[in-house]
Amino acid sequence: MEPNAMVKAMLEFSSKALILGRMVGSLYQRELKECSRSKVEELREELKGHTDKHAEEKAAWKKEREKWLEEKKRLGSWRVRSLDSEKKLNAKIADLETDYDELKEKHDSLESELEDLKGQII
Repeated sequence: MEPNAMVKAMLEFSSKALILGRMVGSLYQRELKECSRSKVEELREELKGHTDKHAEEKAAWKKEREKWLEEKKRLGSWRVRSLDSEKKLNAKIADLETDYDELKEKHDSLESELEDLKGQII
């Protein structure tokens, strides 16, 4: 081959390689765009699924929280009522003990008086 033909072949090969490179590059970019679009759509669907799941969990947590608050309120009021009842009962017990002590003193004095009267009758 002559040098001129060789240079021509190399130039032709180089220009075809350049054209092919550009074609491959544009195809690659187009594929990347399509792939990224499909990937974005995929991610969007996944995010939507996560969002729906989060909303369901949030609603369930809210219901659970309301149940706990109702239970807390019920227990709190029961506790308050119990403590109030306990205080009232303790006060009543103290009053009854005082009354019992007074009655015991009266009983003891009446019993001693009865014994004195028995002694006088005999």
